[in-house]
Order: sequence, then structure tokens, then C-alpha cells
Amino acid sequence: MNILSVYAHHEPGSLTGALKNTALGELARQGHTILETDLYASGFSPKAEKFDFNLLSGQHFNYMLEQRYATNHSMAYASDILAEIEKLQKSDLVIFHTPIWWQGVPAVLKGWFDRVLAMGVAWDGGLIYEKGLLRGKKAFVCAVVGGPEEYYRADGRHKATFEQIMHPIHHGTLAFCGFDVIKPFVVYNTLGLGEAARAQTITNYQTTIANLLKQPAYLHKFD
Repeated sequence: MNILSVYAHHEPGSLTGALKNTALGELARQGHTILETDLYASGFSPKAEKFDFNLLSGQHFNYMLEQRYATNHSMAYASDILAEIEKLQKSDLVIFHTPIWWQGVPAVLKGWFDRVLAMGVAWDGGLIYEKGLLRGKKAFVCAVVGGPEEYYRADGRHKATFEQIMHPIHHGTLAFCGFDVIKPFVVYNTLGLGEAARAQTITNYQTTIANLLKQPAYLHKFD
């Protein structure tokens, strides 16, 4: 299986980085082909702008419609976007390793969604959810949050579960494009995580990854 890792953290020594390395090591051991995107290390720009296209339609600039135009004209995207689209198209599973900041993903990952999940590539008019252009691919999020788990309840500090907070990503982005979305791996209370708990978290994650593709538990599955 071809697996794309999209990593959204600036510090290689972070827990997010350790979890990403654990996942890639286990998946390589299983014999999968790994494709990697390190958003910070590569300097990936989160900005969606005219420079994202090698060819413009000449009409009033509308980013989504320019994506469709570029797709229909020999994939006329800037080189950084095209490289990501090619990896995405080759992949059977995409794994996102990311912290959660301000109840969302970092700008660099949001920019990857904006620029790479392009109209005509990942979705199009009427081609969403069960008809999304990425139908048949799987997506999985490994998320690291600073607050304790009890904050993420309907009656907790955030007044929302983690699943509710991540709904715009899991449902409105990934499932929207046709991905079968596997239930996330969430690490809570990283601001108070000691060394023993960190080590146990990594061990637990390795077990999760070892079994990830055997009997996936889905948030969204299009049959």
C-alpha cells in the first residue's frame, strides 16, 4: 500500500514528531511504500494565491475555478502544489500528524488543504462525499492537544467533544473529498505529560498503527 504522511510540526523533537516517526517506522516494517510531506521543513506556503497557477483562465480571478481550469489544462499548477497532488494521487492512505491550535489545525496544514485538495482533483461540482474524487482512499489523523481530556466534553471547558471540534476537518474536508475517514488517535494533556506518559503514548500509538489497516474503525465510510 502507498501511504502519504503529511506532517505539520516545526520541531522534530516534539511529541508530534516522535509519533510521526513511530508511525512511519511501523508502516515501513509492514512493507508499505511511504511518501512523505514535511510541511515546515519543506517551506510549504499556506497562502492560496494567483502564483499557484502556471496558467490562468483570464477571467475574474476565482481561486476554485482557477483550480479546475489548471486541472483541465495539463495540471498547470505551481511545482509545490503539483508535487503534492502527485503524491496524493498515488496514495491509498493519507496520515496527518498535527497539533491542534485554537481548536483547529496549524495554518500550514489548512493551507495544504486549500491548495492541494483542489477543485477538479479532490472534488468538483456535485462530486462530493460519496461521489468525491478521492473516493476509495483512506484518511487518518493523529492529533496532539495541550488540554486534558475532560476539557473535551459537552460539559467540559470547551463545551464540545474532540469529535465536534474536528468536524470541519473530518467531515467538511476529508469526507467531503470522498475519503473514508478512520477514527483519530488523540493525545490529550501534552502540556502536563511526563516522560513515562510520553513513552507509554508512543507505545500505544505503535500498537494502533500496527493494527490500523486490519479492521479500521471509521468515522465516515462510503460503501
